[in-house]
Amino acid sequence: MARRILIIDDEQGIRAALGQLLEFEGYEVRAVGNAVDGLAEYGKARPDLVFLDVKMAGIDGIEALKKIKELDSSAVVVMISGHATIQTAVEATQLGAYDILEKPLDTDRILVTLRNALQHLDLAEENTRLKDAIQSRYEIVGKSYGIRAVIDKIERVGKTPARVLITGENGTGKELVARALHAQSTRADGPFVEVNCAAIPSELIESELFGHMKGSFTGAIADRAGKFEQAHGGTLFLDEVGDMSLAAQAKVLRVLQDGVVTRIGGSKPIAVDVRVLSATNKTLETEISEGRFREDLYYRLNVVPIHVPPLRERREDIPLLVAHFVGVLTNREGVAPRAISPEAVERLTKLDWPGNVRELRNTIERLLILAAGPRITADDVARLVGTRDAEQSGLSSLLECKTFEEFKHVAERAFLLGKLREFDWNVSETARALDMPRSNLYKKIERYGLTRETAA
Repeated sequence: MARRILIIDDEQGIRAALGQLLEFEGYEVRAVGNAVDGLAEYGKARPDLVFLDVKMAGIDGIEALKKIKELDSSAVVVMISGHATIQTAVEATQLGAYDILEKPLDTDRILVTLRNALQHLDLAEENTRLKDAIQSRYEIVGKSYGIRAVIDKIERVGKTPARVLITGENGTGKELVARALHAQSTRADGPFVEVNCAAIPSELIESELFGHMKGSFTGAIADRAGKFEQAHGGTLFLDEVGDMSLAAQAKVLRVLQDGVVTRIGGSKPIAVDVRVLSATNKTLETEISEGRFREDLYYRLNVVPIHVPPLRERREDIPLLVAHFVGVLTNREGVAPRAISPEAVERLTKLDWPGNVRELRNTIERLLILAAGPRITADDVARLVGTRDAEQSGLSSLLECKTFEEFKHVAERAFLLGKLREFDWNVSETARALDMPRSNLYKKIERYGLTRETAA
């Protein structure tokens, strides 16, 4: 789609010549002879760029620029003047004009200015698009009581400098909570730096957090700032903080107390201004009692606790999450769009989700890619996901078995059913994976009354 250009100039010759040049370059051009018509046209057409004459009868260009900026603070306006002064240029720039061109207009200067201005506009639009995509990616979706309680706490504590300890199972969205807290804070324009304490070897965690000096250990080939320094003025998120070594915990505690870090191998303390958020899937009280986590650090980190409920405790959110992930995956990540039937959503709602929201997202992506037709059905869910809710799989009945023989019967049935679904009911492949003669597997399928319909 061609970019729209609006020309506001009281000289017919300027409007005609400039309009002809721009139309030849492929732009959609509208031209008016005074500021009143120009403001009306801007309100209707919302052009991408305006060429605006400074000296005009009635409302002049400077006053028109003010009014355009009131209508649209992001408007890109290039001023045109027959006798521009430094004072005029300064005033126009202060009011937000992109540039000012002198008459007689030079074709090359016009095109260079236009190209640069539109590149500036493209960058601004891309920046907005990326921010929207990031916000959507890290959006907390749900209407359940549990998730509304989390959102309420985020809104109340986000604007404060308080440290927050986020707890919950893997995949529940603890990072989303941390990012939402950062976005709500006065540090939102500062960096958000994440450290996965469980993914970094214990011997490297201190270097990762506090930095190091060249030559301080084998492999330290240059000075390097740690995560605390990188997060200066923003937020440091210590994910899986319960896996941090005791030595690193002691140093983190010292940084929280003193507000300074010292790089490994260095002697100069470096002041850091960082808000620390942390998360864990462990019960830190248990870790403290067993000597694996410092009690004093726990109380430093746990000023405000936020617990993120598992997906099984907020099943009413699953339809909303399904719709959200379908939208994100098809609109932003290029997966082919498909509708999803209400029956399929209902079946997904009934499943167990040990991997929580992360597992649900991966499942939706699998369904979008592998479902057979243009619409995801309940049969697709059964074929590609299975029925992993405890009641249907028979696992919940194991503890109800009264004899060992009954236990073996229930467990074997559940195991075979799961393996058959895993191999999409290909008996030969299933038997091979189980190292079992195919004839034996057929006998067991018959004995337990297993059918493909059972998987649905």
